[in-house]
Amino acid sequence: MTSTPAEVGTAFDREMMRRCIALAKQAEGRTAPNPMVGAVVVKEGKIIGEGFHPGAGQPHAEVFALREAGDAAKGATIYVSLEPCNHYGRTPPCSLAVVKAGLAKVVVGMVDPDPRVSGGGIQTILDAGIEALVGVEEQACRGLNVGFIHRILQKQPFGILKYAMTLDGKIATTTGHSAWITHQETRNLVHKLRATCDAVIVGGNTVRLDNPHLTSHGATDHNPLRVIVSQRLDFPKDRHLWNTAIAATLILTKADVNPEMQKFLQDVGVEVAHIDPVSPKAVMQYLYERGCMQVLWECGGTLAAEAIAEGTVQKVMAFIAPKIIGGQAAPTPVGNLGLTLMDQALQLENIKLQNLGHDFLLEGSLKL
Repeated sequence: MTSTPAEVGTAFDREMMRRCIALAKQAEGRTAPNPMVGAVVVKEGKIIGEGFHPGAGQPHAEVFALREAGDAAKGATIYVSLEPCNHYGRTPPCSLAVVKAGLAKVVVGMVDPDPRVSGGGIQTILDAGIEALVGVEEQACRGLNVGFIHRILQKQPFGILKYAMTLDGKIATTTGHSAWITHQETRNLVHKLRATCDAVIVGGNTVRLDNPHLTSHGATDHNPLRVIVSQRLDFPKDRHLWNTAIAATLILTKADVNPEMQKFLQDVGVEVAHIDPVSPKAVMQYLYERGCMQVLWECGGTLAAEAIAEGTVQKVMAFIAPKIIGGQAAPTPVGNLGLTLMDQALQLENIKLQNLGHDFLLEGSLKL
């Protein structure tokens, strides 16, 4: 078993692992609470089978790839982006399927952080006399499943705070008008981002002022669960989010808040669930228990600050338009964090800056 920080495997090994990652991404946003995984079976330098895990309860990537390879899998090499599972869950262990297929070699992108697996799958393969190579394109494989890794290790979904702002740091004018800060190309990217998430979260003000749809707008056929966090539940009855034919909507509030509005929402097909307190941490705990893996905070500044303060944001994606609107009272992306000195500022790490045509995207991980 080999695992080093340097490049692992041959150029062909890395090419095949990148193919595994590309296959895995076909199920982006659909696998929670399971990871995205791709697998490729190779014999004499040619792909004879490939597959990816389409979602919880369905066969894993290795099973699809081995099915396609058939009897030719004997003596072949299988590439898989995540260590084959070694436990009985909704499906049998993939490590046993690998052994049964008579493969000569297994090439793994990364060890599974799930303690039920974590090296056990690889050990099963080694014990069967099959060669194993671990750590090929490991960073890319970890990047593919950052939400899964965080969920397993931290027992909460991976949180992304996304906002669009002007060059002078405003998310709306002083009157609250915010359509549109960024251009269509940028908004299309946001639609694709939503499709990679299990849930998208907003607060009551966003519902009242913006009347959003919070869907992927056809970017893919997957829409996230639309979650509204509300203390008062004082909404108009004509919001787009009440149309649950296109995507499910969930309201998280206290049990005794506005019973009349709760009944209206339930009557039109909106799910209402009760948490106490109505806080970002409680929201994330609820979504974790529902199996969510990656969630998108698309809320206003007040809720964004609370989400950051409570440790529920791990990544920030700031879409910046080269516009200036001014206004001392114009809202900003993040409300009061109680910081009074510049050296208290929260620092982003692993920064990436991307030009999106008219706009820019700055993203980075948030370490609290």
